[in-house]
Amino acid sequence: MQGNWRDGVAPTLALFTSASTLVCCALPALLISIGAGAVMAGLTATLPGIMWLSAHKGPLFIFSGLMLLGCAVLVWRQRHSPCPLDPGQAAACMRLRRYNAWTLVIAAATLVTGIFFAYLWPLIYL
Repeated sequence: MQGNWRDGVAPTLALFTSASTLVCCALPALLISIGAGAVMAGLTATLPGIMWLSAHKGPLFIFSGLMLLGCAVLVWRQRHSPCPLDPGQAAACMRLRRYNAWTLVIAAATLVTGIFFAYLWPLIYL
């Protein structure tokens, strides 16, 4: 199969950028909610980048949403692209398309979870 960066890299990047929204917002909310404030304090002392992500959550969510949208466009455009004639390569091509679609769904669910904890959770519980 003649692959390029769109075949596997774009959905994976969308998933990682969506996961960063969980690190920025869902993880601190979860730790504070279950009474693990000391763990959160230790985590921010060890990894100060978490506080930077939390302070810049607006641009983080915009970037993550744009990455997810770009990935969705790429997956949508390649859905009817021809696969190789070789049966083994054709099966691998179809497996990769299913993998891309599932990765896109997981990335979207991750982004929605991050949005919930970043913007809706404080309105509900504060």
